[in-house]
Amino acid sequence: MPSSLRSRRRRLTWIAASAGTAAVIATVLAFGGAFGGSTPQDRPVATDSSPATKATPDEQQQSLLALARRNPKDPLALGRADAPVVLIAYEDFQCPFCGKFARETKPELVRKYVDKGVLRIEWRNYPVFGAESEQAARASWAAGRQGRFWQFHDVAYAKERARNKGEFSAARLREMAREAGVHDLGRFEADMQSKAADTSVKSDQGEGYTLGVSSTPAFLVNTTPILGAQPLSTFTDAIDKAAKEARR
Repeated sequence: MPSSLRSRRRRLTWIAASAGTAAVIATVLAFGGAFGGSTPQDRPVATDSSPATKATPDEQQQSLLALARRNPKDPLALGRADAPVVLIAYEDFQCPFCGKFARETKPELVRKYVDKGVLRIEWRNYPVFGAESEQAARASWAAGRQGRFWQFHDVAYAKERARNKGEFSAARLREMAREAGVHDLGRFEADMQSKAADTSVKSDQGEGYTLGVSSTPAFLVNTTPILGAQPLSTFTDAIDKAAKEARR
């Protein structure tokens, strides 16, 4: 695990992502971490010191489902807010396997499920590879402020890029934003450096830490965790299963 992630975990204060976050934290800790790990001592946790009670399986499932924000105005989401299945993606723009998912798998999921109203994809910025990852995360949020997040996403992932070698410098990010069709580049740069951008990224990170996400990419398909750039069939099986369960 990158040392930058470990150090950030030591100093990051948990920022609640939703009104129900405390319940989700208690459920996931009782669940053992949705992504299969125990909770390390240096991972941020809720400051509520009240003892956690063991959640029932149904409560666990409901708490994981509650992580989907379903905000119809969320620029970092694709698909209908009321879609029966939500895929939450925790990703880093410097992660090569995230790029593989973006180029090869996401377009198929959009065609087969998002366009048909079955699936919603919600992005979470989860930078783990240091300063350039964090800067790219803030830049993507800033592009989203002008309705160009997914265009920026596609430009950033269009090819594999060397990690922490200047590919995501401020100048390169500005060029990516221009290529993605961001109209006001001055506003983009101001938004990228804003406190609101930092707060948004830290909120996404806090959510992932609580789930036990230790690497990228990581996904949650309703209540089913998927780690890594798995084959398309892994995602379609999980989505089909979740859609069937949602119809019950």
